[in-house]
Parts: sequence; C-alpha cells; structure tokens
Amino acid sequence: MADIKSLKATKFLDMLSHRQARFEVAQAELPDFPDNAAVLAKALHPKRQYLKIESIQERGEDCKSFTLVPDKERGTEALAYFGAGKYLTVFETIEGMPVTRAYSISSSPKESLEGKYVLTIRLVEGGLMSRYIFDNWQVGTEVQVSAPAGNFEYQPLRDAKKVVCLAGGSGITPFISMAKAVCDGDEDFEMILLYGSKSSDCILFKDELAELEKSCDKIKVVHVLSEEKGRAKKGMEKGFITAELIKKYAPENEAYSVFICGSQQMYAFVDKEVEKLGLEKKYIRHEMFGEFHNPASQEDYPSEVPETVKITVTIQDKTYTVEAKTGDSVMQSLEKNGIAVPARCRSGECGFCHSHLLSGKVYVPKNLEYRRLADYKFGCIHPCCSFPLTDLVMDVPAAK
Repeated sequence: MADIKSLKATKFLDMLSHRQARFEVAQAELPDFPDNAAVLAKALHPKRQYLKIESIQERGEDCKSFTLVPDKERGTEALAYFGAGKYLTVFETIEGMPVTRAYSISSSPKESLEGKYVLTIRLVEGGLMSRYIFDNWQVGTEVQVSAPAGNFEYQPLRDAKKVVCLAGGSGITPFISMAKAVCDGDEDFEMILLYGSKSSDCILFKDELAELEKSCDKIKVVHVLSEEKGRAKKGMEKGFITAELIKKYAPENEAYSVFICGSQQMYAFVDKEVEKLGLEKKYIRHEMFGEFHNPASQEDYPSEVPETVKITVTIQDKTYTVEAKTGDSVMQSLEKNGIAVPARCRSGECGFCHSHLLSGKVYVPKNLEYRRLADYKFGCIHPCCSFPLTDLVMDVPAAK
C-alpha cells in the first residue's frame, strides 16, 4: 500500500472538471418515482395499528386468545409483518389514564400476511390491563397496538442451529409463533421445547403443540409438570426445568442456544440452572420480563431503604411531585398518581421511556439492566424497571 504522504492533491484536480461537466447536463429536478424505502418502513413500523377483535378462544378459566384483524375504517389496511418472537404493545385508556402493556404474538408471521394477529393473554391477579381486557374486550371491540417489536427472535448470525426453548405457563406464546414459523419454512432451526406447567390439565396450546410436533421433524416438545400426580406419560417429565433435564434433551457435542420465557419466579430459578451449562453468553436469550415486582426479594437489593420517597418529575413545561412506594417502579408510581409516561415493553429493553435522572438513587434488577455506558455517564434511566431508593428529581419525555 502506498504511503498516504506520497499522494498529491493535484492528482485529483482533473476529477473536478469531469464532475462539473456531469452536473451541468444532469436533470435539475428529481425524477418522479415512489420512495420505496419510505413505503416499506411505514408498512413495517407504523406508529399505531388500528385493529378490531374478530374472535376469542377460551383457554381455561384465566386465559384467552384474541384474534385481531385490520380495522380499515380507522385507516389500517394491512398488518405489519414481523419476525417470530415479537410482541405488540396494547394501548388502552383506563379510568381516564393512558395505559400500555406488551404481549407476545402467538400467531405466525405468515398469518400476519393473511390479515391476523393472535394475542394470548392470561389474567393476572391484581393486573390492571389484563383485568380490563377480560372485562371489556369482545368480538368487534376496537383495539390500538404498536408495530411488532422486541429482540426475542432467532438470529442466524448469533444463534446456533439448534435451540433449546424453556417456557413456563403463558411464556409459551412466543414459542408457539416460532414453532409455526419453523413449520412454515420462515425460520430455519431445530427447536427443542421444554415447557413447564403445573399439570397436564394446565398446558396451554396442548393440542396445537402436538400437531406442530407431528407435522414438522424440526420440532420436539417435552412437557415438564411440577404437580402432576401418577407416572409421567410419554413426552412428559415430572419436576422442574433443571440443568440436568436440559442436558438430557440438548444436543451432545454440538453448539446450541437457550431461549427462555416465563414468569419472574421462573427466571429466578432457571437462570441459575442455565449457568451450570457453561454456555457462551451469546447463546442465552431472554424474553422481556414484563413488569417487575418485589425488588426487595433480590439478593443485591440494598438494606435500610425507606418505605416511601418523593418523586419530582418535569414533563415538558409541567412539574409534579408525588409520594411513591419504594416497592413500585418509578413508572408505576407516576401512573398511580395520574401522570402518563411513554411506555412500550415495561422491561427496560425498548428504551421508549428513557429519562434523565437529575438527582437521587434507583435500584435496577440485574436482568433488566439494558442501559448503555453513556446512560450511566449522563444519568439516564428507564423508569419502567427503576425502583426509587431515595427522593428523586427527573425529566421525563411526554407520553406519545
């Protein structure tokens, strides 16, 4: 390679005359053609999708699958396509307060091209949004959702060709979407699903999983039952998802990824078991937690934290001061006091609620720590997964 110091600027002067000649003969106005990139971006990433409920399927006493289709009268002609494992953020107004919650899509990417999403939602005891949905969503109900979002999807450049999927309860939803995508040929990996439920009577999508396994040789399903009585049937294990159980079904002498989705309690148990496997970190993938509760249960939670603190928040040109419980996230405390803040995943992942902490200290659970180094330097936090330890003063963006 020639030394850069040997290059002479005069050698490039001849290029100027050629460039100027091309400018002079070029068309003065831009040609009239559609901006394909902008059209594609709008189709894949709409700010809002306006849908309506086409059908509702009961899945036991506390779980329902809602099929959503475009509401063309309100401006949504087609659904945004997505990669299996994505979620939708649902927007509702409850008692005059804008509320959001993220729910994994349990339908396949192919089905979105056919004009439907399916959200499978379990009723959470004390859950504001799930209770509202169960009480109010009916066939024909108008619903607003975000574009599909999230990072819990298979990535060939990062993930191994064989994936051990660990699901608990309603954490099965993104894996149903993945399994369908594998069967449809939209995803190319081998899926080994260890699905934890209390008993065989509590298994969500039991028949669908059996059919997917039967129709596709890339899918293997093992039900892990914690409270099952009697002997375990074929394709079932009794107990919990442990390191030994994972090793039993994981490929030998081959790289494999581990995808995990379930409750906060499941993560607390399974994460410790997965550590025993000695996998590279890139091969361990977590779906978002959803809202985190009871931070004091974490081993690294500080001692001598007051029960309540004051949070002073400025949103645009208005400042509010509220009393907050340290057991509630900053976002939960603001919403309980009627202050709307921007929110999507509510798990620290999307960064939509990214805010500036001017003073005070917060606790962030390790598994929800997605901040960049610059956020630490400039004092930025995600209110959805930050728990106040002292009085706080903050700047928060306006809800959108």
